Amino acid sequence: MIRRIVVLLAAMLVVLGGAVQAAVAQPNLNEQDRKFLVQAHRGNLAEILSSRLALRKSDSPDIKNIAQKLITDHTTLDGKLRPVAERAGVQLPDRPNKMQREQIKKLSSLSGSSFDSAWLAAQAASHRTTLKLIDRELTDGSSPVVKKLAEGARPIVQGHLRLVREARASESPSPSGSPS
Repeated sequence: MIRRIVVLLAAMLVVLGGAVQAAVAQPNLNEQDRKFLVQAHRGNLAEILSSRLALRKSDSPDIKNIAQKLITDHTTLDGKLRPVAERAGVQLPDRPNKMQREQIKKLSSLSGSSFDSAWLAAQAASHRTTLKLIDRELTDGSSPVVKKLAEGARPIVQGHLRLVREARASESPSPSGSPS
């Protein structure tokens, strides 16, 4: 009889312990949180791929330095994002979205200063978009864990945008006439 009670109590602990652990492991996400995780991940993938392309295609040491920083930082940001998405049951895509892939393909056809100018313009646009994504998460997200990711990413993305704007300002005037 005592043995049955011990076995029953052990079974209850296993079941209840698993439920508690699952509840703790799953951040409370709304649709905005889910969108943020997917879109930020796609953005990280695109930044890493386009920056690897810049390391191969650019002759500018400044562009290569920026590209290496972007690879390092977006790899780190994605390394923090992936476990949160996994714990929350959010399936992340394995590649950038169609528009991002098309942009990378277009960049890969360029070379020299044409590549550098187009790459910097693409980086400025994508980092502005990422800042809007982060701000939307901070405003409309519900998960403290996901919001913390966004808060941590914001100064890094702002720093990237600053670097890109400085590089654009130091290059010869672009056809658009706008440095940012």
